[in-house]
Amino acid sequence: MRGIAIVAAFWAATAFAAPASAEIVGKVGTDWTGNDIVVEAIQDPKVQGVTCHLTYFDRSIIDRLQQGNWFEDPSNSSIACQMTGPVTIGDIDLDRSGEEVFNERRSLVFKRLVVNRIYDRQNNTLIYLAHSRQIQQGSAKTSISTVPLYNAQVTWAKERPR
Repeated sequence: MRGIAIVAAFWAATAFAAPASAEIVGKVGTDWTGNDIVVEAIQDPKVQGVTCHLTYFDRSIIDRLQQGNWFEDPSNSSIACQMTGPVTIGDIDLDRSGEEVFNERRSLVFKRLVVNRIYDRQNNTLIYLAHSRQIQQGSAKTSISTVPLYNAQVTWAKERPR
């Protein structure tokens, strides 16, 4: 019973944790069955002037009928982030695990596509990591993008960490 309560608490905590929203900016068909690669633009809610483009595979109804597994999309994703304007960094989490800036459901219940931001102090760089989060059998499929802040005009809400 305790295990069920832990799973329910985890699901409840992650179901409503959608810090950033995404805007679909492209969709490319990959085959005749209607499978698509979706391209979304994500604005980091605590870092103005950085835009990430995230891609993922969206399975069609025909593919779901042929392959089974109705309720889940693959864990594959890719991310690219760039400065798209003046950079202003708010109160970001500076520890090694960083902080989640985006998540989106990729299955009916237990799989989410997640983007975490990590600040690399030594190299003055923002790192964006896209990965799949699952209750069990976490996926090793990851994608990473970095935004170097060296020689960039960056405004920090607090003093720049040293």
